[in-house]
Parts: sequence; structure tokens; C-alpha cells
Amino acid sequence: MTRLEAVVALNMVAEIGSIRLRKLLEIFKEPENILKAPLKELIAASGIGQKIAQKIRSVKKEDLNKELTQAKSLGLKILTLDEPDYPENLKNIPDPPIVLYVKGELKPEDKFSIGIVGSRRASFYGLNNAEKFASDLSSKGFTIISGMARGIDTYAHQGAIKAGGRTIAVMGSGFNRIYPEENKELANEITKNGAVISEFPLDTEPFKQNFPRRNRVISGLSLGVLVVEAARNSGALITADFALEQGREVFALPGKVDADNSFGTNGLIKQGAKLVSCADEILEEFVVSVTSGGRTKEKKGQVHKSDLVNSKEESEVYNLITSQSVQLDELAEKTNMEIPALSAILLKLQFKKLIRQLPGKQFVRSSE
Repeated sequence: MTRLEAVVALNMVAEIGSIRLRKLLEIFKEPENILKAPLKELIAASGIGQKIAQKIRSVKKEDLNKELTQAKSLGLKILTLDEPDYPENLKNIPDPPIVLYVKGELKPEDKFSIGIVGSRRASFYGLNNAEKFASDLSSKGFTIISGMARGIDTYAHQGAIKAGGRTIAVMGSGFNRIYPEENKELANEITKNGAVISEFPLDTEPFKQNFPRRNRVISGLSLGVLVVEAARNSGALITADFALEQGREVFALPGKVDADNSFGTNGLIKQGAKLVSCADEILEEFVVSVTSGGRTKEKKGQVHKSDLVNSKEESEVYNLITSQSVQLDELAEKTNMEIPALSAILLKLQFKKLIRQLPGKQFVRSSE
């Protein structure tokens, strides 16, 4: 049994999770050893107990083979925590999924992601804004993360798709139980320029208790989360809570004070979430938090281009930007790049404080 097979088998024991797996690996060193360990030794491990130990011992080889065969037939890639393609943002949360089933493609630029979440029973105001924010953020190079649920999630994914940008859907069920069923076609669209992912084994039903786990992945993949509409007990508020715990930014779209779907977003604003009315306000806040929050190393007078421009494409774009402003369309023409790809590079250069954006989608070199 390979290491990947062993981790997939352990992931089929729902109660394990990444925190318990880390504790087990401290004792047994390799995932294969956990599956072969005597019941008494498993029970003695901290946080395991007899019930979970018995489930580990009851994992069947034929069940694992069936899971792997079906995953292959569905065109899924399976990532474990030690895989180089495992999303960097997600790897750094306290309890990352030990397995990710992926349909589509995850890319390094997905590090620059914003989660957009909200009510399943959203108003026209909420749906329209979810789509517009997703479209505008996509055009600036962000990947849009959401949960493929009805309402706000669906419109967020669609906004990114219409803008030609990337989007990632995080499911609260297995790939054999895509939920809601009416979004199967949307799932296929997402995989053409993004990915649909799940940490759950293929036959997992969309049980209610799965969705908080799904929500921590949405925020974990993102650098910030925008809550568009949320009622008093909305799952979107759980996502916002996870975002705060994970050190992510939280943004909220204000709503009418007497609307049920505005209770959650207005409440978040009272608690300190950033009130936003357009995508530029998210970008502005994000850039400020990146440069002032200690996440980048460059300081005035100490930035060296050779240290910060780390790809051929970034160098090509950077060399076309001078102290004289240049428009996005002109850059696209000179580089022969598609606008979403070019915008992603421009965003990275802004994060590194090498360039800055002026009104009218114009760019100049930073004076710092």
C-alpha cells in the first residue's frame, strides 16, 4: 500500500481529520503503520479512543480500491497534505483537509483568492452584487472561491465564469453526490477554468454537519471573504468566523436595516468587518493588509527587482511599465496575453509594491 492509498483510507474514517492524523503520525511515523497498528496501541493514542480505533482497524482494502477506481473514472486528482500541488493557503490553516479530491486544475495563482458567500435564498440585490463583485474581482486577477450552493454561491461562480476568470467550488458532499443536483452543469463549467474540490469520500451525502467543515475550506483557500447577504443564523456567518480564526480579511456588503438577509452582514460590519460597496475597496484593503501586516519583506529603499520579479511573464510585464502610465489594453496588446492572465500578473506586481494602479486601469511603477 502506498502512502497516498493509506491516507485516502484513513480519510474514509470520518472522525480522524488532520489534527488526529498528526497525532497518530507522531506515534506511528507513517500512515501505512497506522492502518496496521494493533487495536490496543490505537486506543492508547491521545484523542483516538476505542470507537475510532475500531473504525481504523475495520477499513477494508476492497473499499479503498473501489474509491480509487471510481475517482479515476470520474477524472479526479487526489491530493494529500504533503503533495506540492496542495493549495498553499489551505495548508497553513490549523486543520487542513488530509485529502482533497479535485476535478479541474488548481494553479499557483489561486493563492490570490477571495471567497464570496451568502444566503441560499438571496434577494435580487444580493444575487446581482455577488455576480458583479465576482466578475470585477476576477478581472483584477483574483480567483473566486465559493460553495456551489443555491443563491449567492451560484451567482459568484457565474460572475467569475462570465468574466473569463478562475473559480473554485468547495463541496460539502462527495463527487458521487453533487449538491444541489441542479448545479451539476455549473460544476462542469467551473472545471473548465478552475476546479471543484471536496475533502469527503465519493459517496458522502450532503449531511448538514458537513457544511461547517466545507466553510472552513472556503475561507482557508481565500485571502479574504466577502459576505454578500446573510440572515441571523446563516452558514455564511460560520465562514466569516473561520476566516477570522484563520487570520483572513472579512468584508461585508451592507443591506437594508429591516431585511432579514441583511441582519448577518450588518452585524458583521458592527463587529468590525470592512464595509464595501465595490471590488476596488476589497483590493485596496487587501493590498494595505499585505504590505502593512508583515506578510511581505520589502521596505522602502530595500526592494530589489531581481528578488521580487520571479517569473518570465512578470518580468515581461514589469519591463513595459515605467514612470509614464500605461493602460491595461495597451499592455495586453504588447504582451499578447489574455486580460485575466495579465490582470493576475499585475495584481502580483502590486502586492510586491513594484507598480501601482491609477484610475482608468492605468499602471505606473511604484515610487517606493
